[in-house]
Amino acid sequence: MEERLQKILSSRLGISRRAAEKLIADGRVELNGSTAVLGDSADPETAEITVDGAETVHEEDEKVYIMLNKPVGYVTTMSDEKGRRTVRDLVSGVGTRVYPVGRLDLNSEGLLIMTNDGELANRLMHPSFEKEKTYKVWARGDGEQGLRRLSEPMELDGILLRRPRIRPLEVKETGAVFEMTIHEGRNRQVRRMCEIAGMRVTRLVRTREGGLSLGGLKKGEWRFLTEDEVRSLQAK
Repeated sequence: MEERLQKILSSRLGISRRAAEKLIADGRVELNGSTAVLGDSADPETAEITVDGAETVHEEDEKVYIMLNKPVGYVTTMSDEKGRRTVRDLVSGVGTRVYPVGRLDLNSEGLLIMTNDGELANRLMHPSFEKEKTYKVWARGDGEQGLRRLSEPMELDGILLRRPRIRPLEVKETGAVFEMTIHEGRNRQVRRMCEIAGMRVTRLVRTREGGLSLGGLKKGEWRFLTEDEVRSLQAK
């Protein structure tokens, strides 16, 4: 049964109907791949709804939390109008529909949290909620100069970023391999910061998020989070 889109958003995001209407009016909501407009309705059980590119989450009776090691070549969404492979293809064995928390771009890999806990997912994806994320980065360019520039103050989208933690693993004149821990999680943040620093990322793997670590989870595989890991996500 279809419902007004603002009602669905209000329920999923825990916001007022008026706030939901503003999101739609500002062009920040997509419904099944197209920009939503006021007056749209949808089936809350089947509709693909995103806000600022992040998918909103259905509420289910039993909460499920998993970690996926996303390989390169999969888009972080539940469906794709271009017919590309999605993370949904990798988690069909979970037994219920789970949604990605945040994003890893097509050419990035590593730790991706997925859940059907809408309240937690939307809180984790809110810009005000900062959990450290650590990446292993392979980049071309002057390694020493690039790492020095990454450690200096930097802005993205007019926002002054917190300085990342950098742990060099291999530094050469032609490139570097290093670990980089960031706080904000802005769109393609690591790649864009490296570009500003004069380096081009050739491989990017997210290895940690908050208290979670990818560990020995193989590419394309997933596992359920432990109770302690779920509590670490829920902690403010």
